[in-house]
Amino acid sequence: MATCNSPANRAQSNKAKIARRVVEVLEYFDDTHREATVMDIVRRYNRPQSSTSELLSSLVELGLLYKDPYSRSYCLAPRAALLGTASQSGTARGGSLIRLVDRLVAQTGLAVGIFGMVGLNTQIVSWRTSPRATSANGHSATRGLFGGLQEPLYASAAGWLLLSTVPQSRVDGIVRRLNAEAPNDAKFSCSEMTQRLQLCRDGQYAVGPAGFDANAEALVALLPDDGSGHRMAVGFVYGPEARVQGDALLECLREGIRACCTPAEAEAEPTRIEALPTAA
Repeated sequence: MATCNSPANRAQSNKAKIARRVVEVLEYFDDTHREATVMDIVRRYNRPQSSTSELLSSLVELGLLYKDPYSRSYCLAPRAALLGTASQSGTARGGSLIRLVDRLVAQTGLAVGIFGMVGLNTQIVSWRTSPRATSANGHSATRGLFGGLQEPLYASAAGWLLLSTVPQSRVDGIVRRLNAEAPNDAKFSCSEMTQRLQLCRDGQYAVGPAGFDANAEALVALLPDDGSGHRMAVGFVYGPEARVQGDALLECLREGIRACCTPAEAEAEPTRIEALPTAA
């Protein structure tokens, strides 16, 4: 029988670490981090320099990254952006989510996040920061937030909203489990959480803590159901110094979703495709 420290188990553990680090590298790049050096990745994720350098070189060989031979910095290659898109729903496959985030940031100057569920956790699926998110003293309330972060569903407005989409027959059990597994300083009232989730169902949006240890608030709304069974939400994240008008911000969010991610957008695309004669 294999032991916990057997060669087979160690090899499996190493494979899992490599997979995690590949995803971390790809998620590092965004509007504010279009390029990265080895040390940028090392500092962000507290990884060994030698293995990080080797990993980045492998991603270059696979065509997922480009390396500048002069600055020795890396950037994403198109292949990285296209991986997996062919199997996605219309919002992810057609670029609707990117257009939505671009629109919301341009309209408000606030940071915008797309959120999903991983097990009983909320995950930041995609993150876009903004200069307006920086407070007067130069410290951003959203510093430290980036794509890939996870935390329990009970800890944020996005988590409440996503949890509200779970069938009612399962919600009570999930709420009790989340409370049982929460540390003592994070315990909550199950009845109050149930009432909060009902408000989320009724309004299809949530306002509350941004979570992820950020001193920030969030206003999030559900994205249209694409039939995959995996709901996502999008919303604004802002610090306590931001002067926002909640009603106007919610309408901006809903109008953006209607304009970028509703079925009407897909219907606007040409439905008839003419086949071209081939040389064969």
